[in-house]
Amino acid sequence: TYDEVWEALSVPGSRSAHRLVDLLPHLQNLYALFETLASAREARGAIDLETTETYIVCDVNGRIEKIVPRLRNDAHKLIEECMLAANVCAADFLTEHPHPTLYRVHDRPPPDKLAALRDFLSTSALHLGGGDEPKPGDYAKRLEGARERADYDLIQSVLLRSLSQAQYRPDNEGHFGLAFDAYTHFTSPIRRYPDLLVHRAIKAALTGKQYKPSEVSWQQLGVHTSMTERRADEASRDVTNWLKCHYMSDRIGESFAGTISGVTSFGIFVTLDGLSIDGLVHITELGRDYFH
Repeated sequence: TYDEVWEALSVPGSRSAHRLVDLLPHLQNLYALFETLASAREARGAIDLETTETYIVCDVNGRIEKIVPRLRNDAHKLIEECMLAANVCAADFLTEHPHPTLYRVHDRPPPDKLAALRDFLSTSALHLGGGDEPKPGDYAKRLEGARERADYDLIQSVLLRSLSQAQYRPDNEGHFGLAFDAYTHFTSPIRRYPDLLVHRAIKAALTGKQYKPSEVSWQQLGVHTSMTERRADEASRDVTNWLKCHYMSDRIGESFAGTISGVTSFGIFVTLDGLSIDGLVHITELGRDYFH
């Protein structure tokens, strides 16, 4: 498991290190490779967002016991870097041959979102470099410079919201966030259809043939799979939110610490600390006062 590998790498003489003794030299080589790839990512100026995911723990009867953050260690990050490298290799292969495929395209931030981001940062005396066309490195530099601030999570969240949504397209237009000239999704063909299409394209290119999807263009496939990805994400969020509401329904009347995660004309959104549960405090509940 990830935790066993990380214990073996980080704690010499640990139980996991003894259990994985035959694999340890290979894991240490792989970890050295990870450090090299991570350094290259930093040098490229790729945006490194550290968002916290949560998972729900149920008891034997299926009742929700607790909601806890999913902790990531360097073993998780190691696999992530390997997957990024594999996806880049797949994109490079199909670009060189060339063969039609679906690239994972991430556009530059749109002007309206960029203007809103600069307005937000200015209220905290912060600045985003790069003028009208900031590079990924400008985002990365801003994130790193704010890392020790108490409102870092909020700044990271607003930076994330300013970015375009990644899409699947047959035209290679690069990946802004990861700072790659060409990028595909290749590593998960059992759960993502675009990856399966990339595998089919590589298989065809290796044998000197052309893979042609039946009765649909690559452009249509890109539009459709981008839509179904968003639909699946929304379904997952809806289920998670429903479960969180179900969990909190037994705790009405309790007090919780929270962090303001958004402000609108009609109130504030608050994220409960340690639970990642969001809720609206309506302006009518904020007392008789004036807010700007």
